[in-house]
Amino acid sequence: MAALSFLDRKHTVAPPGYSRWLIPPAALAVHICIGQAYATSVYKAALVQHFNTSLTSIGIIFSIAIVMLGVSAAVFGTWVDTGGPRRAMFTAACCWAAGFLVASVGISSKQLWLVYLGYGVIGGIGLGIGYISPVSTLIKWFPDRPGLATGMAIMGFGGGALVASPLSSELLARYSGLDKASLATSTVPGSAVAKLFITLAIVYFIVMMFGVFTIRVPADGWKPDGFDPSTVKQKAMVTTNNVSANNAIRTPQFYLLWIVLFCNVTAGIGILEQAAPMIQDFFRNGDTSEVSKAAAAGFVGVLSLFNMAGRFVWSTTSDYLGRKNNYIMYLGVGIVCYVLLALLGSTHTAVFVLLCAVIISFYGGGFSTVPAYLRDLFGTYQVGAIHGRLLTAWSAAGVAGPLIINRVLDSRGEPGKLVAGDYRPALFIMVGVLAVGFIANLLIRPVDSRFHEKVEHHFIDDDNSADPDTVPAK
Repeated sequence: MAALSFLDRKHTVAPPGYSRWLIPPAALAVHICIGQAYATSVYKAALVQHFNTSLTSIGIIFSIAIVMLGVSAAVFGTWVDTGGPRRAMFTAACCWAAGFLVASVGISSKQLWLVYLGYGVIGGIGLGIGYISPVSTLIKWFPDRPGLATGMAIMGFGGGALVASPLSSELLARYSGLDKASLATSTVPGSAVAKLFITLAIVYFIVMMFGVFTIRVPADGWKPDGFDPSTVKQKAMVTTNNVSANNAIRTPQFYLLWIVLFCNVTAGIGILEQAAPMIQDFFRNGDTSEVSKAAAAGFVGVLSLFNMAGRFVWSTTSDYLGRKNNYIMYLGVGIVCYVLLALLGSTHTAVFVLLCAVIISFYGGGFSTVPAYLRDLFGTYQVGAIHGRLLTAWSAAGVAGPLIINRVLDSRGEPGKLVAGDYRPALFIMVGVLAVGFIANLLIRPVDSRFHEKVEHHFIDDDNSADPDTVPAK
């Protein structure tokens, strides 16, 4: 369609002199919006009351969204690379906003299946496409600092809840006629949540459009001032060759890295999902806890900060330490932290908070470091598509992590009566999970040359539905 021709890749090629530092804000505009997925707890209780159902039934909304994130990233990954970042980010914005709108209709009509379809399926597709769409572009703009580049963007996803939570609380208070202090104890009408969803749809669509119109791809042959591509060859785990998405899934490196990401996310997401009740249970005396609900909520906020900071700090550090060494730290130090949390976590709240904060920083760092790890192993040609397929590990971990924690806790007693000792079996299971990931990371080696592309790839400018064109290598 001529009206949408501005989305074509050929219209996103940066002119001479274009600053690459305009690309991270474009990526952040998308990731901060879709990072709202981490703030669903703000209106979770209101939806339980509105639909007169269980926490599990409402929690399924988030689970569907995370599963669809991985599935859509895998299915549409190659299309994201060939169609260009602007087309992909525009599609993500449309799906994300449409998901809120469909869900708001479901809330207004008390049709829970429409909320599953809207926020879960349609919004989840927007999550997946939006998550991967800026990544390959950032890596092309920052060949000298891929860890820094991906960290800047993916940090936004981890920090999206820091924006969405207070914004949603403020809007719910206004739409329900309650003050914010009463939201936790008063019944929030479903109509207020429906209005919240409509507002978020509009606000997020506008913000994501900033990213759509700002994003650019570098011209063929562009490189940063002072960057010498030959220095890349001096690093054993970093290739100057390219591997296609189809060939990548034939390599052992892809599956080893899938295991690494799955194990790192499984361990971290288990704590995130249970964070507030967990800190109260660790410091429980009889029927009461030394940690108030307000303090537990503050602890969740602290973890969000470390989740966000870890995505930037640790991925940037990987530019110096190397991606493999960073994962040795995430998984190895993570094992030590889990053992200490199981044995010493209940001795003092400061010890508990510090250990959990470190674990969650590694959880966030694992997300932002993995795109650069993929670039090191497989090159830049179809790194977005490869990243999309790897994110199925996140979908699997999003089910496995909470399932492990919840199954163990269900076998130990009732919520509100659990103590630190009841968590130890689950924490030691996570130690085992991290150990598996640690071994898998040690086994990763450079990709065999038989998987390398034998030609240089150039994207077709006037037909984005086609595969990349190829010319003989020089």
